Amino acid sequence: MMTEAETSSRSTTQLQGHLARVSDMLNRHRLVEQLAHRDGGAHQEVVDNLAHRQNLAELQREIDKLHPADVAHILDALPPEDRLSVWHLVKADRDGEILLEVSDAVRESLLADMDAPEILAAAEQLDADELADLAEDLPDDVVHELMQRLDAPEREQLRSAMSYEDDQVGAIMDFEMITIREDVTLEVVLRYLRFLKEIPEQTDKLFVVNSDNVLTGVVPLKWLLVNDPARMVSDVMAADANTFRPDEDVAETAQAFERYDLISAPVVDIEGHLIGRLTIEAMVDVIREESDAETLSRGGLREDEDIFASVWKSLRNRWTWLAINLVTAFIASRVIGLFEGSIEKLVALAALMPIVAGIGGNSGNQTITMIVRALALGQVSPSSATRLLRKEVGVAVMNGLIWGGVIGLVAWLLYGSAALGAVMTAAMTLNLLLSALMGVLIPMTLIRYGRDPAMGSSVLITALTDSGGFFIFLGLATLFLI
Repeated sequence: MMTEAETSSRSTTQLQGHLARVSDMLNRHRLVEQLAHRDGGAHQEVVDNLAHRQNLAELQREIDKLHPADVAHILDALPPEDRLSVWHLVKADRDGEILLEVSDAVRESLLADMDAPEILAAAEQLDADELADLAEDLPDDVVHELMQRLDAPEREQLRSAMSYEDDQVGAIMDFEMITIREDVTLEVVLRYLRFLKEIPEQTDKLFVVNSDNVLTGVVPLKWLLVNDPARMVSDVMAADANTFRPDEDVAETAQAFERYDLISAPVVDIEGHLIGRLTIEAMVDVIREESDAETLSRGGLREDEDIFASVWKSLRNRWTWLAINLVTAFIASRVIGLFEGSIEKLVALAALMPIVAGIGGNSGNQTITMIVRALALGQVSPSSATRLLRKEVGVAVMNGLIWGGVIGLVAWLLYGSAALGAVMTAAMTLNLLLSALMGVLIPMTLIRYGRDPAMGSSVLITALTDSGGFFIFLGLATLFLI
C-alpha cells in the first residue's frame, strides 16, 4: 500500500511534470513562429497558421486533461505573457473553477484580461458560496448584473455570504446540504437519498431540523447502514453536534475541525436556525491561507505577491519593512562605531562579534516562531507571558553557558586569551537572554494592541539581537580587555 508521503511525492512530481510539459510546448510554439516569420516566402502565412493551430491544439489537449487546481498551479507558475496564452486556451465552462483556485494576485491579472460577458459566463458556473469568494474581485457592474441573473434563493444566499468579513465563518459557509425531519424512519431517509441520486460533496452527516428549521441533531451517514431501517430518526440522531455561528473566527473554527476530526459541521444563527454548513475542503483552504499569511507577515510582506509581478508592485509590497530594516541596520553600525577604538586595539573583536549577533538572532527566531505558533493555535494568551518568559530565560541561560562556553574555548585556543574566551561566553549568554526576552515580548505586545503577532517579527528580532549583541560583546571587551 502506498503511504501518504509517497502519494504526496508522486502528486508533486506529476504536477511538476505537467508544468514542464506546458512550458516546453509554449517554448516550441514561440520557436516555430519565429522560424516561420524568419523564413518568409509565398507560403509563410499558410505555414505560420498551420504551425500555430497544431501547437495550440496540442497545448489545449494537455490543459483539458488537468484538474482545475492543477491548471491554477500552472498559471501561478508562468510569466504573465505565457499565463495569458494558457488562460485563453481554457474552456469557458472551467473559468470559474480555475479563478477560485489561483492566487489573489494572479486572479486579478486574469480578470483584467476578461471582458464583462466572459466574467459573467465564468461566474454563472459557480454556486452562491463560491461566488461570494470571487465577488470582491469582480467589477461592481458585473456583480450587479450577476445578482439580477440569480434566482431569489441564490441571490439571498450570495447576499448573506457577502455580508460577513473574510475572517468570519459566514463568508465561507456552504449552502448545499441535506436536511431531514426527526419524526420519520430511517427507511424514509434512505428512500429520500436514493431519490436525490446525488448528494453534496463532503457530506458525512445529515442535519435534522424541526418545522421551524431549527437544528435538533445530526445523523452520520454510516448510522443509516448499521441501524434498523424501522427506527425513528429521533432515536438515533446525535443531539450534541458541533455547531458554529456565522460570526465566529474562521481560524478558530479550522482548529476545531482539526481537533474533532470533522468533515462537515452545521452553521446556525443565534436562535439555532440552520443557515449553512462548513466543510473540510473550506477548512483546508483556511489553514493554508493562514499559514501563507503568517509566513508573509514574518518576512514583513503586506500581501500575497505574484512572483512575476512588476517591479513597481513588488516594491510597494516590500518597501515598508526594508525601510525599517535599513534604520535598524544603521543603528547596529553606529553601535559598532562607538567601539572603533577597541576594535583597532584588539582586531579579534571584529572576527568574533558577528558570531554573538548571529547566534542571538537564530535563537530569537526560534523563540518567536514557537510563540507565534502557540498563539495561532490558542495554546497561550497574553496572561501567560510571565510563565513563558521564565521558561525561555531558563533555556537561554543554559544555551548561553553551554554554547557560549564552547565558542569561548575556541576563542581562547585561537587567540591565546582566556579573558577573551570568558568575555565571549558572557556576551553569548547575555545576548541569548536578550533574544529570549524579545522573542516573547514582541508577539505578546503586538497581539495586546490588536496586531498580527507574526508581523515583521523576523525583521524586529534580528535587528534587536544584532544591535544588542554588538553592544554587549564590544562593551564587555572594552570594559575587561582594553
